[in-house]
Amino acid sequence: MFPAAATKAADFVMVRKTTLPGETPVEILFYHPTFDVTQWTPLLQRHLPHARLRAWQTGDNAPADYALVWHPPYEMLRGRTHLKAIFVLGAGVDSLLSRLNEHPDLLPSGVPLYRMEDTGMAAQMQEYAVSQVLHWFRRFDDYAALQREARWEPLEEYRHADFTVGVLGAGVLGGQVAQRLRGWGFPVRCWSRSRKTYPDIESFAGADELSAFLRGTRVLINLLPNTPETAGIINAGLLAALDDNAYVLNLARGAHLVEDDLLSALDNGKVKGAMLDVFQQEPLPAQSPLWRHPRVRITPHVAAVTRPDEAAAFIAQSISRIERGDAPQNQVDVTRGY
Repeated sequence: MFPAAATKAADFVMVRKTTLPGETPVEILFYHPTFDVTQWTPLLQRHLPHARLRAWQTGDNAPADYALVWHPPYEMLRGRTHLKAIFVLGAGVDSLLSRLNEHPDLLPSGVPLYRMEDTGMAAQMQEYAVSQVLHWFRRFDDYAALQREARWEPLEEYRHADFTVGVLGAGVLGGQVAQRLRGWGFPVRCWSRSRKTYPDIESFAGADELSAFLRGTRVLINLLPNTPETAGIINAGLLAALDDNAYVLNLARGAHLVEDDLLSALDNGKVKGAMLDVFQQEPLPAQSPLWRHPRVRITPHVAAVTRPDEAAAFIAQSISRIERGDAPQNQVDVTRGY
């Protein structure tokens, strides 16, 4: 998710018009449908002064060393086998990889793909998750309902021991969210493709251990990558396996959640509340019943946004490593989808 800004696709922007002795200019292509390329110019200049950044426009077939992209047109990357790397301007790469079925040559053969993994996102995810878990734990949702009825009624407190938080997806973002919540005294567990070793956090791995992970989970937080294997994973069967009066917090992708199944679980009382930041269709259509459900809260895909300052620093550092012959972090395994 990115802040809206007018793209100046026709601009050719140079970070610096001259290079220092011994420096070889690094040509960087840029494409984002709403981001203004000029915003990135001084940020990259600060870290990588010998780079030359230009916004891609239709018909631009000039050579480039690197590409920075978000939802790039097929024509932008096609045939650019001389690129040294492609950087996706976000944590997720599903919007790019999902188009490979239609355009198998969308990604030039042999060109490594990298993604933003933290660049300020982890702290934002922690803030969002902690604030919402505490909201439910302190029963602020129940007090809000009582307020609407003008009822003054102190409620029985929940106990930390009965409020187990389960994090689906235990990569960099999921792992940091889990560790921060553990610091608030909640029992925390995580589930992912491979087992993790976070201190004081119970780790479950693989399909065979998903049921055990769900059993006893009171708050489910989703931070899974979006892959064909995880699409629709939060469905009626999964929700039924949670503790009664469970809560669902979806911070990953709308494709993970079967929205009708969540609505049914809310209506039959299995799920007590849901906080949703991502949806199958975005923007969420006005006619969606999620807008009007009394126990659903909605934010417009803002849980964690890419911060240009930190993203530019990461990209510049990664390009410098590649230019030195080293391997940067966060290379995407295209076959796994993350």
